[in-house]
Amino acid sequence: MRWGSTCGRMVAAAAGIAVLTLGGSYAVAETPVERGAYLVTTIGSCGNCHSPRDAGGHIVPGTELSGGFAFEDDVGHVVGPNITPDLGTGIGTWTEAQIVTAMRDGRRPDGTLIGPPMPISVYRHLSDTDVTAIAAYLRSLKPVRHTVARTQYKIPLPPSYGPPVTHVDEPVRGETVAYGGYLANFGHCVLCHTAPGGGQPFDMTKAFAGGRDLPDASKPNPGTPGAVVISRNITSDPVQGIGTWTDAQVKHAIVAGVRPDGTKLVRTMPFDWYARMTPADLNAVVLFLRTVPPVKTP
Repeated sequence: MRWGSTCGRMVAAAAGIAVLTLGGSYAVAETPVERGAYLVTTIGSCGNCHSPRDAGGHIVPGTELSGGFAFEDDVGHVVGPNITPDLGTGIGTWTEAQIVTAMRDGRRPDGTLIGPPMPISVYRHLSDTDVTAIAAYLRSLKPVRHTVARTQYKIPLPPSYGPPVTHVDEPVRGETVAYGGYLANFGHCVLCHTAPGGGQPFDMTKAFAGGRDLPDASKPNPGTPGAVVISRNITSDPVQGIGTWTDAQVKHAIVAGVRPDGTKLVRTMPFDWYARMTPADLNAVVLFLRTVPPVKTP
């Protein structure tokens, strides 16, 4: 069974990846490392899973991306690995190409498979330029020596996530549904907001409809009883989803973690990272969310 196949097709369709050449574009003068830094520290919110937390559930300053965030999940006891370029405890011996392979194909340099919840199925759609930029940024980081445990799975891993990815075109950047879909895809919104079902990790017939158990990242022991949150419906359904929310209200929830009724989201929703997105990219993501078909759940 290849977990990435069905999920990947659904995400590609939802995100409009096949029509990324539509809409306007804007020129951005940036180095690969700058582009990678932007993707990792904003919509990618990689530090949300790959950073250790203190007793209050806050990321420990100076240790970002050094791994150690642990929680219980349906797949087992998950521990975010160290992805700083430390030679002994991180990915310092990995080449740029090996990092790209790890993200797109889910293979470490030693050939072993990277298991969930690493969202390989959506990272497979990252463009050549963007995935290489992310790899360049990770290699540019200050190494942090931090030994962490390995994830202990209670389910069998798939043999692969599909054939090796050899090329993905560069998207046309702009305030368009297509580019918003590309960004939302990289942010793996669909994976957090889609519950398992039908014997699969993600029931894509209810994509974006929420209902997935997630660790409460604001707690010191996420994944334990009382430290679990359930993702909400972010389809355009007017009752269960966000169909009645204004654009401003959707944006406020994304970047500030506050719902229209004033209640706050927990930091499992990485709004601290999303707050660093450019206004244009945020607008594009909202445009995409408006196109997600309404889905009701029991």
